[in-house]
Amino acid sequence: MNAADLTLFVNVADAGSFNKAAQQAGLSTPALSKRISKLEQDLGAQLIHRTTRRLSLTEAGESLYVHAKNIEGQVSDAIASVSAFSQGLTGTINMSVPTISGELLLAEAVAEFCQKYPNITVDMRLENDFVDLVGEGLDLAIRTGKLEDSSLIAKPLIQSNWVVCCSPSYIQRHGEVGDLEALKDHNCLAYTYQAQGSFDWRFTRNNIEESVRISGSFATNNAQALRKAALSGFGIVYVPRCSVYEDLQQGKLVAILTDYQPRRLGVYAIYPFTKYLPEKLRLLIEHIKQAYQAKSEYF
Repeated sequence: MNAADLTLFVNVADAGSFNKAAQQAGLSTPALSKRISKLEQDLGAQLIHRTTRRLSLTEAGESLYVHAKNIEGQVSDAIASVSAFSQGLTGTINMSVPTISGELLLAEAVAEFCQKYPNITVDMRLENDFVDLVGEGLDLAIRTGKLEDSSLIAKPLIQSNWVVCCSPSYIQRHGEVGDLEALKDHNCLAYTYQAQGSFDWRFTRNNIEESVRISGSFATNNAQALRKAALSGFGIVYVPRCSVYEDLQQGKLVAILTDYQPRRLGVYAIYPFTKYLPEKLRLLIEHIKQAYQAKSEYF
């Protein structure tokens, strides 16, 4: 007995006829009948009631059909998984990444990946919109925050910590910021690239969540624009630390309200649901994760 005989048995049951099943399998009817008889002999049970007009499954046949059908599906899945694995490292990967990560590390990391796998082409878009991967034909997106679409898969890459900061010159002109309430008296520049929290800055202190409603003269969805405004001394910003890490290290910007824990969001590789992830996409995601980890101090 082997899996092929079980598949033939399923074909006979589905077709309801030895003749039809034999044609589908490319066998003669006598040869198929002999294979099924041998299967019954091996199992020690009659599987099919045969008459000149029709056939039907015995109780043992019904039981075997359920399990054999599952085996057939598992074999198909196994073959599909190997096919997905052996597609070869060729073709194009279309992806979307946020501007901060794109400029900070992903442009270099993805270019390095393409050099390592010269038969793969990556088309990388830098954008801050929450794009429709399936609708726009994208294979992969890098995004920060919670995944709301259950039809997508999210692989964690790193945790992104945020920071409240401003220039030393701003502090000299407007004074220190001692607590959250004091923010209401300052020019706070809002970062609108986020689902919520643009004007309600949230923190944690002593395991208690706190928030403050801010206002200011400038708001934008671009972190680099906020960074430049802060460097010029125009106000206080609340942004991902990676976007201002080097400025903080050089003293061009100063972190404030350090007694409070700022927001922390996951960065994910997101792709449409697929039972078998193509090898080239799996390798790219792993390469990107390593690139994030190599710059973990920025986050």
